[in-house]
Amino acid sequence: MVKKQLIMDKALELFAKQGFEATSVQQITDHCGISKGAFYLSYKSKDELIISFVDCFMKQIIADIDSSVKDCSHSDDMLSTFFYTTNKAFQDNSTFAKIFFKEQTHTVNENLLNRLSYYDSKVNDIILYIIDHLVLENEKTKFDLLICIKGFMKVYVDLFLIYELPLLDLDILTKSLVEKTNILAKYSTIPFITKESAQILQDHIEGTDNNSKQIIELIEQLIIEIEEPIEKESLELLKNCLQSENNSLAIIKGLLENIKNNPQCKWVAYLIREKYSIQQ
Repeated sequence: MVKKQLIMDKALELFAKQGFEATSVQQITDHCGISKGAFYLSYKSKDELIISFVDCFMKQIIADIDSSVKDCSHSDDMLSTFFYTTNKAFQDNSTFAKIFFKEQTHTVNENLLNRLSYYDSKVNDIILYIIDHLVLENEKTKFDLLICIKGFMKVYVDLFLIYELPLLDLDILTKSLVEKTNILAKYSTIPFITKESAQILQDHIEGTDNNSKQIIELIEQLIIEIEEPIEKESLELLKNCLQSENNSLAIIKGLLENIKNNPQCKWVAYLIREKYSIQQ
């Protein structure tokens, strides 16, 4: 794990200077001070390394957004929490975000596209959860509102990451986006996107982290890495719950409380909450 993290850290420095395409495995290994053989023990290819970056970036952001939104004590706060947490995450991870958004159009990789589609569907789930707590003028416009919210996100992220517009006040940006979204929710009456045509936006990609087997594999890796005994034991018990057909949601929720503050456990906790429909 230490070597993997070293490769990611050093590769990011090179990617920031010269981009994905212009950076070779040889340059990465030279910058790390390791052999090519050591690189290939950690990553099968440069593409796999890039996907690891995307996984790390998106898992952290989505887990943070989902947790923050569902932790809101009042539904009125969900929208502002969503916009604030999303933009703060991109701001905090601006180095990789800038590289990725500038270069993703040049990186054609089926595995990468599948991962991006998967994470996009997770964002859709969170936004639809928020929309279900808004007062809409016409309930049939909810999927149009989903697209509009995602449009706001993309346009403003482009301004900050691609055009490098300074993000001087995150609170004002959040209030502005909330105001625009509420106007659309209140006054939009003509739907264009139906539930049926929006289904493609909600479909998850096959072979993702959603099934119990893959969540268990993630837990087993965490058990090896984590030293805190309470968290390690909680992960063991969560693994047993996933392997059993009869589970107590109260027990699972309590175990999730034990691991929720560990950054390494955020993604597993998110996947388990989703699997069992457990609210914060």
